[in-house]
Amino acid sequence: MATTGICAMLEILAAYGVRYVFGNPGTTELPLNDALTGEPRIKYIFGLQEVPVVAMADGFAQASWSPGVANVHICCGLGNAMGMLYNAYRSATPLILTAGQQDRRLAFEEPILWGDMVAVTRPWTKWSAEVQRVEDMPSAVRRAVQTAMAPPTGPVFLSLPLDVQMEEAELDLTAPPLPDCEIRPPLAAMRRAAAVLAGAERPAVLVGNRITEAGAVDELVAVAERLAAPVIHEAFTTHGRCSFPSDHPLACDILPPWSSAVRERLAEFDVILIAGMKIMQLYIHHEPARAIPEHVRLVQIDDDPWELNKNYPLEVGVTGHPRPALAELAACLDQVMTPGQIEAARARAAAHGERRALVREAARREAEKLRQRRPLAPPTLMESLARVLPDDVAVIEEAPTTTGAYLERTGALKNTSGYFAQRGWALGWGLNCAIGVKLAWPDRPVLAIIGDGSAMYGIQGLWTAAHDNIPVTFVICNNREYKILKDCAGTLKLPGAGAGQFLGLDIDNPPLDFVAMAQSMGVAARHVTEPDELSDAVRESLAGDKPQLIEVAVRQPE
Repeated sequence: MATTGICAMLEILAAYGVRYVFGNPGTTELPLNDALTGEPRIKYIFGLQEVPVVAMADGFAQASWSPGVANVHICCGLGNAMGMLYNAYRSATPLILTAGQQDRRLAFEEPILWGDMVAVTRPWTKWSAEVQRVEDMPSAVRRAVQTAMAPPTGPVFLSLPLDVQMEEAELDLTAPPLPDCEIRPPLAAMRRAAAVLAGAERPAVLVGNRITEAGAVDELVAVAERLAAPVIHEAFTTHGRCSFPSDHPLACDILPPWSSAVRERLAEFDVILIAGMKIMQLYIHHEPARAIPEHVRLVQIDDDPWELNKNYPLEVGVTGHPRPALAELAACLDQVMTPGQIEAARARAAAHGERRALVREAARREAEKLRQRRPLAPPTLMESLARVLPDDVAVIEEAPTTTGAYLERTGALKNTSGYFAQRGWALGWGLNCAIGVKLAWPDRPVLAIIGDGSAMYGIQGLWTAAHDNIPVTFVICNNREYKILKDCAGTLKLPGAGAGQFLGLDIDNPPLDFVAMAQSMGVAARHVTEPDELSDAVRESLAGDKPQLIEVAVRQPE
């Protein structure tokens, strides 16, 4: 039976388990919207602008670890979406971004809205293509899904000419199973890695997002426990996901963002295992430029060979999927560690556990010391949230100067899967990522902690939450400024910043009223000023069945 190009695309996506298409339509996308009226397996999540649409698909993909599909308008809509595509690229999200293209019969005349979208998206995708024949649509969709999901994962883009979407043909709609990508590492490399790590006197682990995304947290815990190695997440600038239990005795604070501070932090170690992390993704240049001290020997495991020896020479580099690689590393350590090394590891574990308990207690004491300040100080705000978080909560944050990794530093985050933070830094992502996460995990409570500046880049997502009754709790931390930029201006030692003078970094004249904005889009909202009031409001909202927004004034202590 003949089918249209766009119906073929939907049929194959549905066969791969796609449940949602996140979209904002224009004329060239109307065949998709029309076809979805007769497709019960896929729900269209309507967003009012492309930033929310693509960020929602990103959040859904990261939580479900399945393709997140977004459809945006031709060139002008794609332009709006590019910041969120960049986020997906930096996060290695398995995102499939599509856009309608002008009818091919008009293309030579360079009609309205037409443009070379493939060239525009190519730098920030694994694969970008325009489907030129309806007969190629099934292969294009199959290739898009497999490319997005194959390690190293990442976004893809398809440009869909209007006439190709509407043309009919007899098409092969087979959706073959995706290849098993859990490639085992070479055994010889694993034995070398185990020997180097077992011989360390002061080992550590640097961990990145992709351990969680690879489903390898338990395997990493097993390796860290054998070595009694403290586990340090990458800096907040690239942290993204949580890949080690924050309440584990071997969990440590995240890396600082500057090379000089990283060198100081890592100087105590002699061997470092790096897993699921790119080395190093720095932010503002500091001297010394090399973040890892020269005496430290490095062992790295990664499923992307490009990451091995890329910026720092390795003692051992291992190519393989993190889950089988870490499982085999643990087994190799069992074989090579001597009784003396095992005993030394036990002593290290006890010492690390004691230090970690002291750090957690100090963070909570600081929050209590600031409890009487108004507006709320960030540690007080975060402690008010920490005390009411359910164990299975998903936390999405785009407010780094407020959150300060508090939930991890205090061990308040009781699961590793449910933490999402920025990796690309195109703002407007967090509020909308939370909506996608909730659609992926309808049975888990979802809390979005968002800065006021970040929220304004994607505030239209509140309408979608209300329209589809997606029960996310949005906490807007309103400090009336771009605090992170003021901090960076100080780091750069800019003269105006040193004198307390800033241009374009304050959001207070007039002040933003997020409660009024949320209510205008159908989301229940309230202001809170007291710590206990915040705890009660968040507890109630997380247990509810509707989206709610809570605005909190926040101010850093002098």
